[in-house]
Amino acid sequence: MKQAQIQGLNILDLVAKYKAPLYIYDSTQMEENYNRFVNAFDVKSLKVHYACKALSNLSVLKVFNRCGAGLDCVSIQEIKLGLLAGFSPEDILFTPNNISETEYDEAVAKGVKINIDNFEMLEYFGSKYPEVPICLRINPHVMGGGNRKISVGHIGSKFGISIHQIPLLERLVKTYQINVEGIHVHTGSDILDSEIFIYAAEVILDVVDKFDTIKYVDFGSGFKVAYEQGGLETNIEDFGAKFSEMFNMYCNKRGADLELKFEPGKYLVSNAGYFLCNVNLIKQTPATNFVGVDSGMNHLIRPMFYDAYHEIVNISNSEDQIKIYSVVGYICETDTFGVDRRISQVRKGDILMFKNAGAYCYSMSSNYNSRYRPAEVMVHKGIDYLIRERETFDDLVKGQIEIEL
Repeated sequence: MKQAQIQGLNILDLVAKYKAPLYIYDSTQMEENYNRFVNAFDVKSLKVHYACKALSNLSVLKVFNRCGAGLDCVSIQEIKLGLLAGFSPEDILFTPNNISETEYDEAVAKGVKINIDNFEMLEYFGSKYPEVPICLRINPHVMGGGNRKISVGHIGSKFGISIHQIPLLERLVKTYQINVEGIHVHTGSDILDSEIFIYAAEVILDVVDKFDTIKYVDFGSGFKVAYEQGGLETNIEDFGAKFSEMFNMYCNKRGADLELKFEPGKYLVSNAGYFLCNVNLIKQTPATNFVGVDSGMNHLIRPMFYDAYHEIVNISNSEDQIKIYSVVGYICETDTFGVDRRISQVRKGDILMFKNAGAYCYSMSSNYNSRYRPAEVMVHKGIDYLIRERETFDDLVKGQIEIEL
């Protein structure tokens, strides 16, 4: 029987060592993804910031810091993690949404680059931090993304300063003499068509023309990855060639070598992660063969939250007869991982592997139903490392204060 492996290590052996449910990450795949992305572009200055909300484990952050990446953070906690992992403050771009002045104050004190997406905070910065250069997040009103939950650049989105409000933006920048060093845009996730990026870029570059202090333009991310064999994905080489040509033409026209930035998260870690769980039981009903596993939406919520697809493989019995199953969890909700999936015959005690579990899987996990979050393991240079311990009951009650009744 062919065994599932990561960097030559048998995944079943890793499950036996660390127990399941379990997340396993392949650092070599992360590095390959990063290098492929960087090499797709041909511009004078490129900086790739890893969007750490996808997977924020310190060891993962250290992998990308070692690669030479910057960091995209959306909370002060992510900033602190990035600094702890060794990122320089100037390589961290803080792009929050609807936060208070207090969190901005702390970010400024940390020395990171600041991205602002509303007029209230822009005025606050203009009055309190006139010496701090900032980036502006613009909403181009371009509908992009796999579904509305991950589309953030349309006219009804809460993100960014509307493209229709640029005249007001210019007045505020002039009034407060704000040093705008960057322009930022992000239209959504799971975008397949590179033409959406090109169109949004053309809209945003018109905004860049409004300011003579710009040093960089950040086009966010949202590149689509394949979640099954033969699945659709962004052709990053084709995109990089087209985008580089467009950006170089703009820089030549402007007479300035601006830095090009991107913030991939899912693209860098999705296919580098695997989720492993145990089969608790097989339940046959008149309509469906259910496989019940010792996990649920508390560990991997994407299928329930986004209707996301994750390929599921029975690595304990990978070459047996193919049968049709619906894979479900142990949570008191309809926590269905997959419906009518073709999987090698499943038996109680088998180990199922979910692919593409690197992005927005552990990072969106919870203690719902008072369940523990799983352990995380990284395989780096052929050696397995425990990078997060499995939670215990002590973790569950930590911070709780019991009152006398």
